[in-house]
Amino acid sequence: MVTSMTGFASRKGQGAGASWAWDIRSVNGKGLDLRLRLPDWIEGLEVPVRAELGKRLHRGNVSLTLKAAREAGAEGVRLNPPVLDAVLSALAEVEERAALKGVTVSPPTAAEVLSLRGVMDPGGGDEDEAGVLREALLADLGPLLDAFAAARAAEGAALARVIAGQIDRIEALTTDAAREAEARRDGMAATLRENLARVLANSEGADETRVAQELAMLAVKADVTEEIDRLRAHIAAARALLAEKGAVGRKFDFLMQEFNREANTLCSKAQAIELTRIGLDLKTVIDQMREQVQNVE
Repeated sequence: MVTSMTGFASRKGQGAGASWAWDIRSVNGKGLDLRLRLPDWIEGLEVPVRAELGKRLHRGNVSLTLKAAREAGAEGVRLNPPVLDAVLSALAEVEERAALKGVTVSPPTAAEVLSLRGVMDPGGGDEDEAGVLREALLADLGPLLDAFAAARAAEGAALARVIAGQIDRIEALTTDAAREAEARRDGMAATLRENLARVLANSEGADETRVAQELAMLAVKADVTEEIDRLRAHIAAARALLAEKGAVGRKFDFLMQEFNREANTLCSKAQAIELTRIGLDLKTVIDQMREQVQNVE
């Protein structure tokens, strides 16, 4: 059910006396950042496009580009020579100044020039024609976003498989840590008794009860039972998130912080080479999983 924030889709269409090409792509981001590049001469398009994207998407840096041009011979549409001349003069000046600065500027295509506001001059009834074109484009937006969602879902499925494998690895290491902690329990008890006897033998007048309490506190501080229990709870929560519908990326972000906190505490309380090694392996896998989670919507 996981959806990736990475995706791409494109689509071409024509109708209402025009042809067009959509391009939409996204990468990971903390929130939803929409960047739209739409033809200026098609009025009233940005608001509904932005609203539709907001309904479909929750997170990611999304860039959507629409290139559109009137078809040759479209009824009621003609070039606006004064505006075209002004645009071409401006382009020539840009190229001239760029050459003086030693900068190479790629010339625009005819379709890009025609897409500029005012170059095409609709005849009478232009508002109706613009409305028809706008509706045609909005109708074509749905299939584009369907393809985009499918691409993000496919990427998300691959992402989920990787994360699921990492969760399995964390579970195996947590089991190893629990086994190692249990194995060291008797040894720690014997060590504490030896330390108690040594302290009492070399501390004349020491309060035996007070010393025993201090050593018991040390034993409690070295106990990793709570950390292991919390790691197991986090593992169950991570698997539940993988199966959950909707945007779960932010929840995963928070959960990874909790995973990392328990692994750090486990390492600090290890007091044994093997348990320290397991804790470091845990931190490595958790960090790798955190990188993957950054792409989850």
